[in-house]
Amino acid sequence: MATQNFGIRGCSSAAAAGVAFAAAVGVLVAQQRQSRRVRLSEQQHINLANQQRLHWELLSKALEDPSLAAVLDTHAGAIPPSKYRQLLFANGLYTNALLAYRIGNVNRAELFGHLRHTVQNPIFREYWEATRSARASLVADSVEARVGRMMDNLINDLDEADTDEWWVVGDPPE
Repeated sequence: MATQNFGIRGCSSAAAAGVAFAAAVGVLVAQQRQSRRVRLSEQQHINLANQQRLHWELLSKALEDPSLAAVLDTHAGAIPPSKYRQLLFANGLYTNALLAYRIGNVNRAELFGHLRHTVQNPIFREYWEATRSARASLVADSVEARVGRMMDNLINDLDEADTDEWWVVGDPPE
């Protein structure tokens, strides 16, 4: 005669199935959250790239038309138009390098190496000095402020270096 046993074994199977179901739901929720984070990160990179494109379009118009460049001039005309166009172009170079870092195309050490090369140009150095007051208003822990401080330190190290071998000056950040 067969005995029906609904006791502990029956509960164990149901409990195990419930635990497995809960674990599966937990894994799915975690995967959804991770997928959402990835989509948000990708969207942020797209937004940054679109902003950079718009920035370059506006700078290009200012580079082509001195009357538009005058709208961007915060130096009350103290900088000659041809020099001002050079500074606008330097801004485009810097913001492009900053974007490459922000979206992960280059790491901090690679950005450092690129900017160490860029600051060898005296016009870029003029741009950097002319925009010091604008950088002073940045939120201290923002990416742009941290990169700005890295640049300031690099320029200081280069100015104080006892070597003409600029490519070895400064410690690339980790």
